[in-house]
Amino acid sequence: MVSYKSYWYTWVALLILTLVMIEIGSAAIPGGVIAFLLILLMLTKATLIGSNFMHLRFEKLALILTVVIGILFTALALFLGIAPDGIRILSLGRH
Repeated sequence: MVSYKSYWYTWVALLILTLVMIEIGSAAIPGGVIAFLLILLMLTKATLIGSNFMHLRFEKLALILTVVIGILFTALALFLGIAPDGIRILSLGRH
């Protein structure tokens, strides 16, 4: 049984990570570093949400891998569907 206390701790952690992400996004550091840090923090937030709010930390490894692989496959399919248009738009701006 999960207590409300753990939900509140998770919510506060997600809020802090979000505020850190906002600050990183407006920091004067190279774009590649910003992108890396934001992706790392987004993966951390996704892990917190999946383990606590979706209760995956109490499940067997096979179910966790099924969910994670399904999400990654969907993300890859969406990226591959959108990326050609993004590349085309970027190439239009270079002429």
